Amino acid sequence: SEAGEARQSPGRAGAEPGAAGASRAGPYLSWYLALLGLAEHFRTSSPPKVRLCVHCLQAVLPRKPPARMEARTHLQLGSVLYHHTRNGDQARGHLEKAWLISQQIPQFEDVKFEAASLLSELYCQEVRETPKTPLSNAGFSWHFLFPFQQLHTLEKDLVSACDLLGVGAEYARVVGSEYTRALFLLSKGMLLLMERKLQEVHPLLTLCGQIVENWQGNPIQKESLRVFFLVLQVTHYLDAGQVKSVKPCLKQLQQCIQTISTLHDDEILPSNPADLFHWLPKEHMCVLVYLVTVMHSMQAGYLEKAQKYTDKALMQLEKLKMLDCSPILSSFQVILLEHIIMCRLVTGHKATALQEISQVCQLCQQSPRLFSNHAAQLHTLLGLYCISVNCMDNAEAQFTTALRLTTHQELWAFIVTNLASVYIREGNRHQELYSLLERINPDHNFPVSSHCLRAAAFYIRGLFSFFQGRYNEAKRFLRETLKMSNAEDLNRLTACSLVLLGHIFYVLGNHRESNNMVVPAMQLASKIPDMSVQLWSSALLRDLNKACGNAMDAHEAAQMHQNFSQQLLQDHIEACSLPEHNLITWTDGPPPVQFQAQNGPTTSLASLL
Repeated sequence: SEAGEARQSPGRAGAEPGAAGASRAGPYLSWYLALLGLAEHFRTSSPPKVRLCVHCLQAVLPRKPPARMEARTHLQLGSVLYHHTRNGDQARGHLEKAWLISQQIPQFEDVKFEAASLLSELYCQEVRETPKTPLSNAGFSWHFLFPFQQLHTLEKDLVSACDLLGVGAEYARVVGSEYTRALFLLSKGMLLLMERKLQEVHPLLTLCGQIVENWQGNPIQKESLRVFFLVLQVTHYLDAGQVKSVKPCLKQLQQCIQTISTLHDDEILPSNPADLFHWLPKEHMCVLVYLVTVMHSMQAGYLEKAQKYTDKALMQLEKLKMLDCSPILSSFQVILLEHIIMCRLVTGHKATALQEISQVCQLCQQSPRLFSNHAAQLHTLLGLYCISVNCMDNAEAQFTTALRLTTHQELWAFIVTNLASVYIREGNRHQELYSLLERINPDHNFPVSSHCLRAAAFYIRGLFSFFQGRYNEAKRFLRETLKMSNAEDLNRLTACSLVLLGHIFYVLGNHRESNNMVVPAMQLASKIPDMSVQLWSSALLRDLNKACGNAMDAHEAAQMHQNFSQQLLQDHIEACSLPEHNLITWTDGPPPVQFQAQNGPTTSLASLL
């Protein structure tokens, strides 16, 4: 071999002479190593003698060294100039030359990727500082890569990130890559959805849909673009709480992922080098489609279906995580667990839900970024668990903590709605309750566009009016909830509204109308299945049948009520006896450290015991 890995080179490079044949490198090797050694000496001096270091490296180039030496020298010069000077133009010129030369040399990925990484940092910095300045004409594929690579540095600055994606989309259009243009525009659409800039999202998604349908190329790439597009559409509908309206899009998405699974990755290679980017591996896309299906099933109240798809997705994730440590897989896992935890709480499996909350804590312990993104959701789940075990003070503390940690409008509205239910149950928090209800008034300037959350706000108003004995007002609010929930198949809200209306009619002595509400509520709650609504409905049916003199039906309803009570009580005792139950007192800092319990496989919370 040539010089091998003989010497550490200037400026981060780990960039030694390379591995070309000795016959080519031999005549150059002695003076190259001498100049390289001098340059490294000047760079590592205290303070660094950058000008002399640069002179030594520049002295290599006039001697016309072999391509490998030339590429490394340009990389070293670019690195030194980038890290130690403010001469960005010269740094960029050397890095672009290093990348272009390395493109022509087989098995030279270290220089190619190092140059590309530095270029992406430099390009991103230029766009942030002077966004109207056109980029250099060097290797166009890095004009595409640098926005993708650097978006993580802008994740808290979505406006700049959108600008950056716009630059990439425009360059893709100029070089005739409609596929990569669609990737950029879809990514921009995703950020605009996060920012709730819906007026900008709609025309952008319309344009993306046209580009995706018209683009003719690699079948897998076309279908992956379609998956990206449909995922954005589905999540947009779900964010808006429109569970019925989303069904056609969701069906298309599920068909699309089935099509991808039948295609082979190497069927057709793109002819345009600009089309070599890929959004997600198809295995990851498969998990993502499961995930949005779970989100839909949860909102619609199809909890058994949500459980089925969660199990499939988690099984797939476990297989993928054995081979792939991509952070997105942990994000998928946390979001899946967040949804299935809510399902468990509704179906009366509090102990299992608590153990899964603990599992989310463990995942967040492994990743500060994951915890930062999901801390508010974690405290919200603990608040919901606290309600289910009747620990109202802890529920209030958890929801208050979650409100402090979130800036997400829909999550904020969800938390406030549940906190209002806590104050209603406590019965002595009128001032706080009035303040909350003013902030989520569904009749006037509701803070979010979610159909589902607005319907829930009407339900909370109805519940409050019921507890205050204002039955006509309660009926008005609940009928509004029913109208909205029926329009979008929000089954759980429908069941809750029906049973509460049934309770109101029972209190008013209208037993026939009460029965007309409670029977369908019971049927719907059994279908979900919602244990709390079943418990409530069975108690009402028992009392209704007693009042009407139907002894047999009253006995049957009483037996159902007793069975539901026993199931919920047993689950309540099991959950509260778990070491993880101590999580309800955690309201500050990172998730508590967990360790293996001595008397069994359950985990314990050392910092809280």
